Amino acid sequence: MSHDARRYFSLPSPFPMKRGGELHGARVAFETWGALSDARDNALLILTGLSPSAHAASNEQDPSPGWWEAMIGPGKAIDTDRWFVICVNSLGSDKGSTCPASIDPATGEPYRLSFPELALEDVANAAHAAVSSLGIEQLACLVGCSMGGMSALAYMLLHPGSVRTHISVDTAPQAQPFAIAIRSLQREAIRLDPQWNNGRYDDAHYPETGMSIARKLGVITYRSAMEWNGRFARIRLDAEQRDDDVPFGFEFQVESYLEGHAQRFVRTFDPNSYLYLSRASDWFDISEYGEGSIQAGLKRIRVEQALVIGVSTDILFPLEQQEQIAEGLEAAGAAVEFVALDSPQGHDAFLVDIENYSRAIGGFLGRL
Repeated sequence: MSHDARRYFSLPSPFPMKRGGELHGARVAFETWGALSDARDNALLILTGLSPSAHAASNEQDPSPGWWEAMIGPGKAIDTDRWFVICVNSLGSDKGSTCPASIDPATGEPYRLSFPELALEDVANAAHAAVSSLGIEQLACLVGCSMGGMSALAYMLLHPGSVRTHISVDTAPQAQPFAIAIRSLQREAIRLDPQWNNGRYDDAHYPETGMSIARKLGVITYRSAMEWNGRFARIRLDAEQRDDDVPFGFEFQVESYLEGHAQRFVRTFDPNSYLYLSRASDWFDISEYGEGSIQAGLKRIRVEQALVIGVSTDILFPLEQQEQIAEGLEAAGAAVEFVALDSPQGHDAFLVDIENYSRAIGGFLGRL
């Protein structure tokens, strides 16, 4: 797989972290599409969910499809004929950015659990530093999806004036107890795998089972019960698909579907990086910036216009949390459009229900 499209920005050294500690010689990976205008006023930054890389769409250097391929490109909702699109891989993610699997220059060994505690504010600051390095003082638009939506709120709070408009996709101003509970179980599954070994695993001793269960829990919550019913009902596996020698083995199609998802994921993501980013999502709380009030925190964000999209079937980032973001940005003086979709796909709808998301996002950007 060609990674020629991936570029790297070296962060200022030392790079201080919100919760203490600092990184030396750190970097973030990013990719770009389209061309920056002479006035440098057409930049659109995308901040991603927990697991994606910076490869949001194909480009000349890397023709493989990106994670938001149907959304980004010439004539698409995020039109690269008009916008200079940047996607930054989160600090702490193993998709090219400095993360717990990276080598600590002080020791010559991987950081593992000696990596400083990671907050989404650090993700935001690293992305802002990368954008600034491209000579962009103000983004025309900042797009944040899922975890990236929380990072985007931090970006706008910590760097006032650096964003003109904002698109908030399936995210929240703080994690609700349900989301924290699920992520806590995902982390526990990884930590309880003997191969995890307090973060000291290698390719030969990799916490496969823990990562597999963590991924299955994720997939279950990224979709909705409505969709599981529609796709699988109670359909059982054919005899040849079952392993009847395994006690309590898989019997239903939905079990086998989850297993396939998990197997495709496990070795593609560093378990320690997963733990760090997952916890950062739990920690994020915009009310820290508003003396304990979400609305007061949001009111400190200054953008001209915003589009907030949510899905009624999202159980991880429920619609009422996206309503809070819309109300808060409006109270802060932004012209806000709030779009509530009924996509059956739940939290993952922004990756799947391209027709409805394209209409909302393309419509909003077209009016700018």
